[in-house]
Amino acid sequence: MSTEILINASTHEARAAVVENGVLQEVFLERPSRRGLISNIYKGRVSRVLPGMQAAFIDIGLERTAFLHASDILDARHAGLGMEPPRNDSIRSLVAEGDEILVQVVKDPLGTKGARLTTYITLPSRYLVYMPKGQGVGVSARIEDERERLRSAVQSGIDAAENAGYIVRTAAEDAPAEALLSDMAYLRKLWEFVRQKGLRTQPGNLVHADLPLHLRMLRDLVSPDVDRVLIDQASAYREMQEFARSFMPDTLPRLELYEDPRPVFELHHVEEEIQKALDRKVPLKSGGYLFIDQTEAMTTIDVNTGAFVGHRNLEETIFRTNLEAAVTIARQLRLRNLGGIIIIDFIDMEEADHRRQVIQALERALADDHAKTSISSVSPLGLVEMTRKRTRESMEHLLCRACPTCEGRGYVKTAETVCYEVFREIVRQSRQFECQQLMVLAHQDVIERLLDEESSALGELELITGKPIRLQTEALYSVDQYDVVLM
Repeated sequence: MSTEILINASTHEARAAVVENGVLQEVFLERPSRRGLISNIYKGRVSRVLPGMQAAFIDIGLERTAFLHASDILDARHAGLGMEPPRNDSIRSLVAEGDEILVQVVKDPLGTKGARLTTYITLPSRYLVYMPKGQGVGVSARIEDERERLRSAVQSGIDAAENAGYIVRTAAEDAPAEALLSDMAYLRKLWEFVRQKGLRTQPGNLVHADLPLHLRMLRDLVSPDVDRVLIDQASAYREMQEFARSFMPDTLPRLELYEDPRPVFELHHVEEEIQKALDRKVPLKSGGYLFIDQTEAMTTIDVNTGAFVGHRNLEETIFRTNLEAAVTIARQLRLRNLGGIIIIDFIDMEEADHRRQVIQALERALADDHAKTSISSVSPLGLVEMTRKRTRESMEHLLCRACPTCEGRGYVKTAETVCYEVFREIVRQSRQFECQQLMVLAHQDVIERLLDEESSALGELELITGKPIRLQTEALYSVDQYDVVLM
């Protein structure tokens, strides 16, 4: 499988795309005004403790206070002992209002929710994740053949007096022991720097920020499977070269400065695919299609056969459409970065074996997803329920905002409906207030309907109220906006 990473860097925005076999799979976006907060470490102050929720709100200097659950608080009584705090501990025994606390962001603010925090600080490097208040050595579940070698190499570098833990990342597969030990030394120095800065920093301020997007891509996603990384900005290219020389020299030959006049994101039609990923409807090659609707509570995906009629029978047509849809859904979840609860309404299949094969196809397609996913069996209603870990905003939320006209509902009132609302408002105002005449200010479509289809009703209303009614078009009004003015 051929894999490329394209990086489009500029002063106002940084973007990265993961392309597998010429097909866009994932997009990452970072803007200075809305840079992701995940992994950032802050000095916070406890602003409110909620015993009923076993949680606390922490002021870390953001617009909304952040959320810290009791299960994410490291109790000082257990620090360095490799023990979890007892689950029955009251939140009030762990923190109190006004306490100053060092916290790390594990989930960006999403919608109306503040950031999710933890006091279990972790610091990642190329091959390892350092847990200053943890214990032991863990190995990524994706590593199968070298688990013991990697664990032994890391354990050999742990000082007897060191109360810390490490997790060996997937990228460490085949890495020499010397590289692991070098990472350990770097992480110890980094933690000491963070710890000292945390002591000096005032509450509500950033202590340590994660790397910028282009360096995070190099650290987290450039594996032996990646054939090349194209960067279109010279300064970002130099930073990546310097980072690679220090931490991952084997990746240096795969870093390339993209100097072609054609924008790098036009390769493999990346720009076009990003625009398509904002559409509600996703066409399938067979002629079927998906409808993807993202809401506050969940994401729903509906599968339809569309123009696909198949060549055998209806059951086979439905089965083939669902198989294709399963692969497309997995790609769309990564591409759009959809998370939380996801409900998939595959086309109903009569044969149990077909349902099983569709679920297996979905599981295989999700195997390469970096986000953790969990799929349940088909529900009694024929729906597939699944979850995908959500840590950052979806593409739609990053690039778009709710329509100011419909306010995110996806629909507006018809001109006919607004006309009848205007009639009721005229009757209400004429009965309550004295006036010589009334003026209706509304959208052009509403005014035209009042002058045409509703003209007789308007005339009757003038007779009932005994007041003349004037009409005036307001160019800046939406269809469902209007005013009735007394004159």
